Amino acid sequence: MQKVLGFLRKACQTYDLIENGDKIAVGLSGGKDSLTLLSTLKSYQRFADTKFELIAIAIDLSGGKNDYSEIISYCEKINVDLYIIPSNVFEIVFDIRKEKNPCSLCANLRRGLLNSNAKKLGCNKVALGHHKDDLVETFLLSLFFEGRLSTFKPKSYLSRVDITVIRPLIFCDEKEIIRVSEDMPVLFNNCPADKHTEREKAKNLIKNLDKIYPNCKEKIFNAIIHFERYNLFDKL
Repeated sequence: MQKVLGFLRKACQTYDLIENGDKIAVGLSGGKDSLTLLSTLKSYQRFADTKFELIAIAIDLSGGKNDYSEIISYCEKINVDLYIIPSNVFEIVFDIRKEKNPCSLCANLRRGLLNSNAKKLGCNKVALGHHKDDLVETFLLSLFFEGRLSTFKPKSYLSRVDITVIRPLIFCDEKEIIRVSEDMPVLFNNCPADKHTEREKAKNLIKNLDKIYPNCKEKIFNAIIHFERYNLFDKL
């Protein structure tokens, strides 16, 4: 956990992710990433120079069918208030819309509910569990499917809902999250599209590229975060 905490602290200091008086809602899916983020932010809260409040919001995508009992107990154990918001996102995406590529719509609906409920609960920031691998995968997906050099930012202000989204695990490798989350009550992923997405293909592609070009993922990550390394065409 100390290593992950070090990555989180570096991200917070590098990008000014947390400020005095913030009330932060962690988007808690129940997966390894969000549970690790919540636990690490709680640890950081104890010694950080900045003073902030912390809550957790879980968007139940299955209309209240998920069993959150272990997640509730875990949040009580680390003294974090948890708010579970029932939704019919799965029904909309898979039954009504019958999306062939459901991830984009699902993510938009889920984050819309997360942001709006965070605002209702008095939060000014939402923390998401995206890590280094997610950043590189998103970069490749944007390149392959949109023809853009783009990925998500460590910190983004959403003016429409007046919420700032932060990603404190941006420097953390997924393998470290897997290691520290072994004893956490990780929920089973009941999404019908799990392991059958374009993101999963991008993940496997990066693994294969790393075998051919050692440290390929790390080099792509560094190319993204170090602006001084950019060497693209200027506008003519």
